[in-house]
Amino acid sequence: VQLQASGGGVVQAGGSLRLSCVASRNIGSFTFLAWYRQAPGEGRVMVATINNDGNTKYGDSVKGRFTISRDNAKNAVYLQMNGLKPEDAAVYYCNAASPFAYIWGQGTLVTVSS
Repeated sequence: VQLQASGGGVVQAGGSLRLSCVASRNIGSFTFLAWYRQAPGEGRVMVATINNDGNTKYGDSVKGRFTISRDNAKNAVYLQMNGLKPEDAAVYYCNAASPFAYIWGQGTLVTVSS
């Protein structure tokens, strides 16, 4: 299975972006789908996760602003990002995890101008 992330770009502070991550097949077989981000010089950190029951978790810095969702029929996971701040600028990676596999997408760059 391969993951293809898209939707990054340049946005002004306060703006919105929607990231998409599409799997080559059968994303529903993965218990957890997640978005992580990595800013220059920093480690990769969890932004949001969603399981197959639709239960979600968010990093403290994005709670109330970002929303993760999944559509197993479309083999996709999304990240709606509202109220973007300069500190949200990073490369965003999607991730799919199951007891048998742990897969990363290639990353999509989000730039937030102040």
